[in-house]
Amino acid sequence: MNTKPNFFITVFLLVICVFLFGSTANAHGFGERYDLPIPLSYFLIGAALAVAFSFAAIGWFVRSSGSNSKYPRINVYRYSTLTFFCKVSARFLGLISVFILFISIHSGLTGTSNAVENFAPIFVWIIWWVGAGYVVCIVGNIWLLMNPWMVIFNYWEQIFGKHIGLVDWPKKLDAWPALFFFLLFAWIENVHPASSQPYSLGILILIYSLLTWGGMILFGKHVWLTHGDPFYVLFNLFARFSATELRINGTKGWCMQCSSGCKENLNLPDCVDCYECWSNTDSKNKEFCLRPWSVGLSRGERVTPAIMLFHVTALATVSFDGFAETPAWIEIQTILWPVIDPLPGSAAPTIETIGIILVPLIFATVYLYVCGLIAQMSHGQMVSADIRMRFVFSLVPIALAYNLSHYLSFLLITGQEIIPLLSDPYGFGWDLFGTSDFKTNIAIIDARFAWIFSVIALVTGHIISVFTAHAIALRRTTSHSIAVRSQYPMLFLMVFYTAVSLWIVAQPIVE
Repeated sequence: MNTKPNFFITVFLLVICVFLFGSTANAHGFGERYDLPIPLSYFLIGAALAVAFSFAAIGWFVRSSGSNSKYPRINVYRYSTLTFFCKVSARFLGLISVFILFISIHSGLTGTSNAVENFAPIFVWIIWWVGAGYVVCIVGNIWLLMNPWMVIFNYWEQIFGKHIGLVDWPKKLDAWPALFFFLLFAWIENVHPASSQPYSLGILILIYSLLTWGGMILFGKHVWLTHGDPFYVLFNLFARFSATELRINGTKGWCMQCSSGCKENLNLPDCVDCYECWSNTDSKNKEFCLRPWSVGLSRGERVTPAIMLFHVTALATVSFDGFAETPAWIEIQTILWPVIDPLPGSAAPTIETIGIILVPLIFATVYLYVCGLIAQMSHGQMVSADIRMRFVFSLVPIALAYNLSHYLSFLLITGQEIIPLLSDPYGFGWDLFGTSDFKTNIAIIDARFAWIFSVIALVTGHIISVFTAHAIALRRTTSHSIAVRSQYPMLFLMVFYTAVSLWIVAQPIVE
């Protein structure tokens, strides 16, 4: 055991040495160059040390045994006026989402082929894919209200009766289909040219629609959403960080019958953020609560192996998306090109595909290895398999922080393209609302702000992850000292990823 701390100290020093050079940054995701006031290595070292010092402070001051999983919350459903407002808003947002789905498909299929003048690509890849994630992690899981496929299926059930599925979901499948479809989506986004072609995008949305409704009919709505729908799983993960929650108070009756994963957590006092149980239980047991951000991550919930790897993959793919726009990735492509080029197919997409597959595998391998070290340092109080399923939530703030720092300028600047498209979604020269002449304001954010914001976001995200992992460890061990000691491997992983994330954000864009 004595060799483990020495190993981690060595790794930490190597991380620091790797980033000793560099003095400029491009605020990755932003085209303007920004010369840093101090060398980049100082930022990397400072950020890494901030995370390390936060670990020491959290370990020193947070000493609760963690036996009480309660946290401050306000039940909005206690107030009839707010309850009515929430229900009306949910209906309105659902109808709006169905209309947007129709416009996205129809504009993609019949509108202009110019991506920047067509509603479908701009809305799907900027407003929805980037913007919706921010809203979910800050406000709450609005995807439960604005998932147009679920809204349409709910109306179908109201007309023809509740549908329970035609066949049972094979238990061995777990949520592996959701992971597969998420990787496929990441490949389409980063590699396939159809992602930027309105017509092809319209076809893809139609295929996804048929797949989703077919899955709901075949296996049941909740079964398909929690096992086969990658976006439902992803947004449900992000929502655990948010300031709102759905809570079933004081009853586990529906959890025994639930297909969404509640059976893994029957030891917890209440059922939180399970839409299936929320839909089935009586109104008197329902709570819609406001809560502090990130507390939903440290309840100690256990997930299945497929969901665990899905969470790791979500972090890995957004990291690869950023790394793929750096000069370092160009160098890797140059090295691999002579090997890949003689093979059938185009070399560039093949290399991108290899990256999309290998990066999640590397992330998963490192995470599983770290979990094994945590088990060793817990003196047998936590087993490796249990650690893998519970500590994966501590990665969520990191994924959110990197996503925010990577996409913020993209959303704020390129996202303005949606304003003229509101008046002319098909690119036919219309001006329905008088916004077709709107010009993008590229000065809304500059490279200096983007870089400073990225540093703050990444450091804050990693500190929250440290706190989350510490809280989970306290609930799984009998001693404060053992809980702290068990988190040394996770600390070094987070310190390493802090430095790597900032380094990626600081690299110039090559696309």
